[in-house]
Amino acid sequence: MKRLYPFLSRRRVAILEACIIGLVSGLAAVALKQGVEGLIQWRSEPIVSTWLLFPTIGLIGGWLSGWAIQQFAPETSGSGIPHIKAVLGYVPMALNLRVALVKLVSTLLALGSGLSLGRQGPTVQIGAALAAQLSHWVPTSPEYRRQLISAGAAAGLAAGFNAPISGILFVVEELLQDFSGLTLGSAILASFVGAVVSRLLGGQGLNLTMGTLPVGLGLADLPFLVLLGLMAGVLGTLFNRGIFASLSFFRRMKGISLPGRVGLAGLLTGLVGIWLPIAAQDNTGLREFLVTGEAGWQLIAVAFLAKFGLTLIAYGSGAPGGIFAPTLVLGSALGCLVSFLAQGIYGGLGLPLVAASTTTYALTGMGAFFSAVTRVPITAIVIVFEMTANFNLVLPLMIGAGIAYLISERVASGSVYSGLLRWQGIELEATPTATNPWMNLTAADLMQRRVETLSSQMTLQEAMEAFSRSHHRGFPVVDGRRLVGIVTQSDLGAAKVQAREAALPLTQIMTPHPVTVNPTASLTQVLHLLNQLKISRLPVTQEGKLVGIITRGDIIRAESDQVSGQANPPGPQASPSYPVYQIRGPATGQGRLLLPLSDPNSAPLLLQMALAMAKAQQYEVECLHVIKVPRSVPPPEATVDLRSARRLLWRAERLGRQQGVSVHGQIRVAHEVARTLLEVIKERHIDLILMGCNGRPRRQGGCWGRLWIR
Repeated sequence: MKRLYPFLSRRRVAILEACIIGLVSGLAAVALKQGVEGLIQWRSEPIVSTWLLFPTIGLIGGWLSGWAIQQFAPETSGSGIPHIKAVLGYVPMALNLRVALVKLVSTLLALGSGLSLGRQGPTVQIGAALAAQLSHWVPTSPEYRRQLISAGAAAGLAAGFNAPISGILFVVEELLQDFSGLTLGSAILASFVGAVVSRLLGGQGLNLTMGTLPVGLGLADLPFLVLLGLMAGVLGTLFNRGIFASLSFFRRMKGISLPGRVGLAGLLTGLVGIWLPIAAQDNTGLREFLVTGEAGWQLIAVAFLAKFGLTLIAYGSGAPGGIFAPTLVLGSALGCLVSFLAQGIYGGLGLPLVAASTTTYALTGMGAFFSAVTRVPITAIVIVFEMTANFNLVLPLMIGAGIAYLISERVASGSVYSGLLRWQGIELEATPTATNPWMNLTAADLMQRRVETLSSQMTLQEAMEAFSRSHHRGFPVVDGRRLVGIVTQSDLGAAKVQAREAALPLTQIMTPHPVTVNPTASLTQVLHLLNQLKISRLPVTQEGKLVGIITRGDIIRAESDQVSGQANPPGPQASPSYPVYQIRGPATGQGRLLLPLSDPNSAPLLLQMALAMAKAQQYEVECLHVIKVPRSVPPPEATVDLRSARRLLWRAERLGRQQGVSVHGQIRVAHEVARTLLEVIKERHIDLILMGCNGRPRRQGGCWGRLWIR
């Protein structure tokens, strides 16, 4: 692919990469689906007694799954979605081909042995890991790597559920919470390809065959749909708290390794499956059984409790698997119970009202419980809609999922995945979002004040010579300081075609009375004139006098400066630095010392000095490595090599651990080193700076200095 890069535009490369990501993610999802179904079918064969088969397979399969994770990729424990959030937040965690392969094999063993988890969360991590590996093989910028990982995650979810729209929405709602046009385009294409591959090779997957099952909404259903949303919100929050309680319980079992914990969860699942066969069913079969409403309320209540408890045990053990499918099963069971309640009340009281079918409540419960647990209500609505392809479900889903989301956020706000990261000691810093500051820009903020002009007294020949000396394609024509016209290369070309005389006055070929704006005109007005009149430059006049000129490049630069809070003069400007890598230690110090690192030769000495000073002052150390790029290259789009810089930060972290000093570190891509230092000082609340200098010292004994910041 590297050889093809010179012949491909950026958009074509993005399309090609998105297609590749969607293809491999779809194939991985199909392999996982077929493998899990094959193992479950084999487990159901009457080889030996069920009371011996289920616990034995659960124990052995769980132990092998945990062993694979422990030996080859500890990052693959759990669903994998918190891991992706951390990587997208620039937390240094592995996400590559090894992670994808170990996740695939370990999930296959865990789910095939009967653990009550889903395969859709793992397919998200597998897709993201494959995309991250592609970004390692093909040189790219840090921001574009985020886009590829996001596209891989979307493709994984789309392939797992055969729901491409849901894959895109989940990335936007949960993983990124911000996106560009290129990010969204890559995610859409990757999701589409992944879903197509999964549908063609893996069948319908989790899609429900509705057939003639009745789905509808009536006035009698509204109070019970509200009740369903309330119950889903409360029970979804309880489910999330149960996850953390289970994780904490298994963490306290220090004498049992990860393989032992996962094997124990498999053993318990197998034992429950002996006495309660419905709990031993896979998620798809159990959910379809509940949606049809064929079971009685007693069996459904038992199934709900069993699934609830077994899922918490399996996830808390560290087994690889997601909570998407279990939450859908739990939601469908809850919806069935509310449906039976509605039918019992209306029938028992003899009211002339009839509740909707059990199917309607079961499907609404799926979306409501999913929304309460994952806190992505739009994805919850769309994912059930895509699985059923029934428009009559949209309104019930909106009622149930919306109320469940509001209740769960009121009881305990925040995503379960962000909570899982905090449980691991990882706190992602929120990315500040701009609130359209450029809407307050005026023509005075946008215009260039140093304007090259042509005199109205010039001849055609003199104007042509002026154009040949400049890179501009058009000039205002002035008489003194008063604007009288504008001339462009097109005007000169037309004059050449007509064989005009070289001594012809410029006023005869210029465009007189050009469109202008005053300095107080808004950005909206400026853009409207540029777009409506198809012009590339707009003179700014005040009382007829030329005071500036605006081009599209000036608008882009002014918006960038406004967003970054800078007020810079016209000309090429330095963009804010862009963080591409960071490590974070515990915030235990009474202050923070900033140590810029650039030279590997002087770094060891500076590190020792900084750690000694920090230990004496009870400070933390913030290490910073700046990679400088030309101003013509935006920092988020720069292709950089992080290997040597990472080694410096890892060394600093290791030395800090040895000396008992908390060490943080970050790598930033920037245009200006000094500006980056000021940004870090402000963002990280720096109290002290220790800087080394290269070159020959001017006085004896000094090759470093320090600066106290009050």
